[in-house]
Amino acid sequence: MYMEIKKRCDWSTSLQDQMYLAYHDQEWGVPVHDDRVLFEFLTLEGAQAGLSWSTVLKKRENYRNAFDKFDPRKVARYDSRKVSTLLSDPGIIRNRLKINSAINNAIRFIEIQKEFGSFDDYIWGFMPGNKPRTNNWTKMSQVPAKTPESDRISADLINRGFKFVGSTICYAHMQATGMVNDHLVSCFRHNEV
Repeated sequence: MYMEIKKRCDWSTSLQDQMYLAYHDQEWGVPVHDDRVLFEFLTLEGAQAGLSWSTVLKKRENYRNAFDKFDPRKVARYDSRKVSTLLSDPGIIRNRLKINSAINNAIRFIEIQKEFGSFDDYIWGFMPGNKPRTNNWTKMSQVPAKTPESDRISADLINRGFKFVGSTICYAHMQATGMVNDHLVSCFRHNEV
């Protein structure tokens, strides 16, 4: 019944899942300028590699608990004992490469904060005028998997030592954090964000 009231992007209704709908309706495409939230999405997008977003979304609260609410300063100090604990946690994706990349990325994230004042200033600097771009897609097949901006972000992050930050992951991050509005024009959220 909740889904029938408003027209949404096709991907958000495909699973008939309330958590997925809430994510679509309340978060996806909304501009984010909080460094902790930007780090959270960067970590979760990396964890998603090769998996569905719904899998990661269902584990999000477990991730928040396991990764100290995505405080990059705490995550950057994780040692081998903490990695072992994370690898045994069934509430997250237990992939050593992804866990190690989150720790590595926390260190790199802090370096960017020191250089630019905030990760927010750094990442939004890739957008013309530091503003979100609103696209006017009429069908999901028009939505790209990556863009020239995500290519540039990916290349720069990789150059700075980040892991699990390919262009497709970076574009998903841009969508999640509202750097781009990829809600279909028929979706009620298109004009709201």
